[in-house]
Amino acid sequence: MWIVFSFGSALFAGITSILAKCGIRKTDSTVATAIRTIVVLAFSWLMVFVVGSQNQMGSIGGKTLLFLILSGLATGASWLCYFKALQLGDINKVVPIDKSSTILTILLAFIFLQERISLPKAVGVVLIAIGTFFMIEKKDANPNQERGKSWMAYAVGSAVFASLTSILGKVGISGVESNLGTAIRTGVVLVMAWGMVFVTRKQHTIRNISKKELGFICLSGLATGGSWLCYYKALQDGLASVVVPIDKLSILVTVVFSYFVFHERLSKKSILGLAAIIAGTLVMLIP
Repeated sequence: MWIVFSFGSALFAGITSILAKCGIRKTDSTVATAIRTIVVLAFSWLMVFVVGSQNQMGSIGGKTLLFLILSGLATGASWLCYFKALQLGDINKVVPIDKSSTILTILLAFIFLQERISLPKAVGVVLIAIGTFFMIEKKDANPNQERGKSWMAYAVGSAVFASLTSILGKVGISGVESNLGTAIRTGVVLVMAWGMVFVTRKQHTIRNISKKELGFICLSGLATGGSWLCYYKALQDGLASVVVPIDKLSILVTVVFSYFVFHERLSKKSILGLAAIIAGTLVMLIP
């Protein structure tokens, strides 16, 4: 059943990227992240009460709570980097780099969780690395060189923090119901996101957000909530080194929607890269 939750996570995550891109055309990415986190938090706590896990809060151990907080901090950093990269760069370039966190996650799972790296996983890592390299080819049409360089730095930061999120989250939810764990760590993300808004003094821009972009930001929050609930349920029941690659198939959903919504076309080299990433992800599912 955890395989089904993994694919559900991929579907919602792919939709999230598109909705978020629509919501940050003019809205500052940090402010958008803070607003959408409110939606995710509400969604997360709703699920806590639906499954009745709120009574477990008093029994959460110190170690579990610590790792949930650390996971939340890593998630917050990943989100801030990711949505800044989306605002500055081409979605078909940003997403592959973000999804390359699979490689680091597998290595960290091997080191800290003792999850073995089989031959299929090793082959998958190589294919994903090659595919990512092909998909982030320089876009000659980009007239702004400074923006062209900065989006990649943010995208790489997003990937690094995302991999840390997976490992810390796996440890954190080992002693707590997955929905409750998701809700707690989302609270940490909320505090971090709004802290960044006030530190950078961008709170005054909230009143200038259009209703259309606000709607897309909120919808992206709902999609994220659905993705998280599926993702951490899958993590709780399955192997992190398998759940994470499946979740990264969201890149296929994102690429398809970006073609129809933003009219972003892939070059032949990028198509080969996408095929390599998908092939590498599927290879990792081989026992």
